[in-house]
Amino acid sequence: MQWDDLRHFAAFVGAGSLSGAARDLGIEHATVARRIAALEEQLGIKLVDRRGRRLTLTSAGERVAALADQVAETVSAVERVADGSRSELRGRITISAPPAYAASVLAGRLAPLRARHPNLAICLLGEARSASLSRREADIAVRLSRPEGGDLTAMRIGKMPFHLYASRGYLEATAKADWEFISSVGAMSTSLQQSELAKLMRSDADLWQSDQVDIQAALAAAGCGVALLPAFLAPRWSDLVRADTGEPLVERDIWLTLHTDIRTSAPIRAVIEALRGGDRDIGALAKT
Repeated sequence: MQWDDLRHFAAFVGAGSLSGAARDLGIEHATVARRIAALEEQLGIKLVDRRGRRLTLTSAGERVAALADQVAETVSAVERVADGSRSELRGRITISAPPAYAASVLAGRLAPLRARHPNLAICLLGEARSASLSRREADIAVRLSRPEGGDLTAMRIGKMPFHLYASRGYLEATAKADWEFISSVGAMSTSLQQSELAKLMRSDADLWQSDQVDIQAALAAAGCGVALLPAFLAPRWSDLVRADTGEPLVERDIWLTLHTDIRTSAPIRAVIEALRGGDRDIGALAKT
């Protein structure tokens, strides 16, 4: 039996669909289907029921899935041990971070690193979800909350202040009592910044919504209303100005997380330095 076929099956189980597994693995969904079929042929059993519109696991598939998950964890652990011993600045490092922060801040920090070490391959993923570090969906995750559980190492790499922003024309034409706010839906609807924004909103002022902070910024720049945005984003929009004064309405800690097994890897440490903006105090890593 080939481990690669089992890995594709485990990805399908974890994602719940061929397309989801393909997206997680960065391949075509037909490849995932082919690998699962090859695994079924090797084992001589059906793992997936293909009769309905939605693929489901057979009873044998459910039992194999549980074992495949254990195998995947073991293989990932072996790979992490090997990566943690790596001393050469080469190989691929995958980083998962909020999309807007990845584009506006992290890309610029990583570019000089890649120029200095051409044998390093960097994969920067813009993701709102929390990538699984134990399953190697990412090597490093940057998030706005400290992770809990697992053999993970976390460090605070900075703070993200949030201010109210709008277009200059909107602020000049609209009295503060009449401001309309651009609020969050989807995953962002439960965020700390949305909770604080809700305190300012009238019941009839929730007229603009988006699940992406970039879109919220675009709406504010277009004169649609006032948005609570991270300060790093505002310089990308020449039409945006601060609508508040003084301290940030919200300030979030920025956390960098990785699996403890790979914290001593030379490529990982180099990427951490870059993500922190050149701060070389790698000893600040604190195990959760």
